[in-house]
Amino acid sequence: MANERIENLGFLFVSTLLAASGQLLFKYGLNSTAAISTLVFWVGIGLAAYVLSTLIYLFVLSRVHLSWAYGIGGLSYIFAVVFANFVLMENVPVVRWIGVGIIFVGVALIGLS
Repeated sequence: MANERIENLGFLFVSTLLAASGQLLFKYGLNSTAAISTLVFWVGIGLAAYVLSTLIYLFVLSRVHLSWAYGIGGLSYIFAVVFANFVLMENVPVVRWIGVGIIFVGVALIGLS
């Protein structure tokens, strides 16, 4: 039972990471000043990440309660803010980091439930 829960958490972690990566790739493609083919490439890779994220999420959803799986999905917001700050070099205000910390605590509580 505990191994199954850890496995499901792992799948949800990957799913949310892929979803946030899709967002990062969308933004990267839209920020590109290169040819339209570059935009289409990065947005296409972002869509592929989203599709894979959704397939993994559907797999997990067939095994666990929606209220638990959806709560863990809050990780995608955390990943997106971290990517925005460290990959896209966006300025993230302190108040937003505090919000990320609160979300992290909430996700941790949901994960433990």
